[in-house]
This record gives sequence, structure tokens and C-alpha cells, in this order.
Amino acid sequence: MTKKILVVDDEHSIVTLLQFNLEQAGYTVVTALDGKTALYLADKENPDLIILDLMLPEIDGLEVCKTLRNRNNLTPIMMLTAKDDELDKILGLELGADDYLTKPFSPREVVARVKAILRRTDQNKGENARPAQKIAIGDLVINPEQFEVRFKDKIVELTPKEFELLLYLARHKGRVLTREQLLNAIWNYDYIGDTRIVDVHISHLRDKIEPSMIKTIRGLGYKLDWPDRDE
Repeated sequence: MTKKILVVDDEHSIVTLLQFNLEQAGYTVVTALDGKTALYLADKENPDLIILDLMLPEIDGLEVCKTLRNRNNLTPIMMLTAKDDELDKILGLELGADDYLTKPFSPREVVARVKAILRRTDQNKGENARPAQKIAIGDLVINPEQFEVRFKDKIVELTPKEFELLLYLARHKGRVLTREQLLNAIWNYDYIGDTRIVDVHISHLRDKIEPSMIKTIRGLGYKLDWPDRDE
């Protein structure tokens, strides 16, 4: 079945450019020029992925992202940001966006990112179709089938990418995983040396569970384990 992409940007030239290249790559494309229309189409069209500019009329992109996640809409979101909007990138990731791309960008890179995100999404669906056992590490319990995390018997609210990252770390308990390994496993493509997206998500996980469970191994990466209270 052909995948459907919702492209949201208030610049007609960017919408036209993305629509042409995505359709050439075999995708069906629907478009919106403002945040209000984007929310309407996200519900009506049920796209497989949303490309979302942050600077939008009516409702800005960050609010669109937040609203979708609050509605439990887990459609992958790739944000489009201005080159120097570092704060917006972090906020977008915090609100549940899966990826970001800075302007100006090449259409080829957009298509490559879209393919990677959708490939990862399909892979996850296949994995979720198989029974998966709960993982318990100290006070942390992860139930992959229910998309549920509990810490000290309390539900932990996680974004889809935070959940994937935590689950991957837990399945490799005690192993040191490099940022590049985590990028490839969770985001499924090369960020061309930009590993900040991993660090941002690790920081958010530490805020939501026992911080010392995720150790930084200087010069290497991260590992998850239940802390030794005698350390």
C-alpha cells in the first residue's frame, strides 16, 4: 500500500518542492499551509508521516506537535526548523517529534529521511506483532506489548522515541552502546555526526526514571543498569 505523507509549511515553494520529490519517490502527498489545517488533515487523512514546519500561521508547529501527542496520535513527525533554532529543535523533540531537518535542505535528504523513518516504523510494527515479554530491572518494568513503563509501580509517560530508546537500552542491559549505535537502532540512519538527538532523549529519560540507571561512559556512550547502592 502506498504510504501517505502530510506536508505542512506556509511557504508554497517548499510545499511544491517537497510534494514533487515525494510523489516522484512513490508517496501520496497531502498538504497544509497552516497549523489548524494540519491538525484537521492529520485526523482526516491518517497519514503515515508528517513533515511539519515550526513557523506556521494559525497554530505554530510546536503546538501542532503537542496537540497530536496529547490526542495519542503517534504518527511520526519530522520537523523543519531554521538553521539556528536550537531551542525549537529541543522543544520539538521533547514534545514528541521523531526527527528534525534544518533549512535549507536538499530534497534528496528529505526523501532519504522519510524512507528511513517509515522503514523503522514498519519494523517496529512487525516486532510488536510478536509477543514480547516484560523486562524488569530493579524498580523499572517495561511492557512492550502494552507500550507501558512503570517505575516504582507508577506509570511513566514517554514519547514514542523515548520508549523505543529505553526499551533498546533495557534489552542490552549492562552493555555500553555508542551514540552512533543508538542512532542507527532507534532512528535508523546516520545523522552525519550530529548525535545531540540521542543526548536530548537520554536527558529526558533520566528525568522520568532513576537518573543513575543510565550511565554516561565518557568517550563511548551510555549503558543502562540498576545502580549498585553500595557504589
